[in-house]
Amino acid sequence: MWRDGDFRSLWVGQTASQLGEHTSLLVLPLFAVLTLDAGAGELGVLRAVGQAPILLLSLFVGAWVDRWRTRTVMVLSDAGRTLALGAAALAGLLGGLGLPALYVVVFAVGVLSVFFDVAYQSSLVRLVRRDQLVRGNSALEGSRSAAQIGGPALGGALVSWLSAPVAACVGALFFTLSFLSIRRIRRVESVPDLPKHPERRPPRTGRRIYEGLRFVVGDTSLRTVCLASAAFQFSFAALMTVHLLFLPRELHLPGAVVGLSLAATGPGALLGSLLAARLPGRFGHGAVLVSAAALGDGAFLWVPALHGSSAMTVVALLAVGFVFGAGGQLVNVTVMAVRQAVTPDGMQGRAAATITFVGMGLTPLGSLLGGYLAQEWGLRTSLLVTAAGMLLSPVVMALSPLARLGRTLPEPARHAGPTSD
Repeated sequence: MWRDGDFRSLWVGQTASQLGEHTSLLVLPLFAVLTLDAGAGELGVLRAVGQAPILLLSLFVGAWVDRWRTRTVMVLSDAGRTLALGAAALAGLLGGLGLPALYVVVFAVGVLSVFFDVAYQSSLVRLVRRDQLVRGNSALEGSRSAAQIGGPALGGALVSWLSAPVAACVGALFFTLSFLSIRRIRRVESVPDLPKHPERRPPRTGRRIYEGLRFVVGDTSLRTVCLASAAFQFSFAALMTVHLLFLPRELHLPGAVVGLSLAATGPGALLGSLLAARLPGRFGHGAVLVSAAALGDGAFLWVPALHGSSAMTVVALLAVGFVFGAGGQLVNVTVMAVRQAVTPDGMQGRAAATITFVGMGLTPLGSLLGGYLAQEWGLRTSLLVTAAGMLLSPVVMALSPLARLGRTLPEPARHAGPTSD
């Protein structure tokens, strides 16, 4: 498969895109905190603005991308993100980037990232044979884990050693590399035909979105996954807003160490991927989901107890990130297997988009809540409260039939109504 130039171009482009995304996810908040002296509320708003496109656009983008060539969507998204981050870097170097402009940049990058992420998740099916999907997904997942390790570490180091505008410029260069690589894909994609009557497109898109929502709500396992994911993502968004303030201001850690602590989730995620291939078949999918979520989410309860910037503090933060990454990835892979098992083939894309929409839709509100709590309650108390909130996710799963899933995956649920794509 690696001899296939189109797949190689996709892999290089996706890797570069993930590095740019994970670098900018740390650089832009640190720019606000360290350069613009943003307060807790302002940082919460900044993160919420960047996450809002997930809530506003993901369902529509999912239905829309099915009608376009994924290569075109990814190339245009990369070009837009390059321009947005490049403009931010230039304005920052000239001293003209304030918080209002940073809000615009973060929102633009968030919108374009929704388009890119949906498109690249659909692109592999159109570029490789079905018998190559497992290896292809494994390669793409490996690059994502590598980006989780390298992106925050690189972004934090650049902010600490050089400046936030230079770090933003590096993020723009990653998106440029992705743009150039994906442009090299030459294979003509098989795209579903457009409706013969253009005026029927909106009802068709609306009906497809409704079918996905109805299917997920009607299935007990998928409904529980949505509720647990929403509880986790809401609390995690609040926690990360406080966390990004707690590390530099309460523990007095430099940007490089902040990035390193966040990068520790990457090696943990690699371990979680390996464990996901063995543990559910040995202990049961339900038991693995609940225990992994409790262990990974509970790791952050230790962070509020840390004081100072000693080596032991850094080691403890690395350990927390590693355990959180391992538990989180184990949950993600197991949930994906359950979702794919219970979902008919014709509903796979819409089920995934619906779960993403419901699970990630509350993250802007979570970020706003984190900023408010940090402002009103203080960083240490807010960190403890938001970390405890993440434990709602394993509680929801433990109280549902999802916890009773055994070693074998359930059969696909019956779906009434049209499922054609």
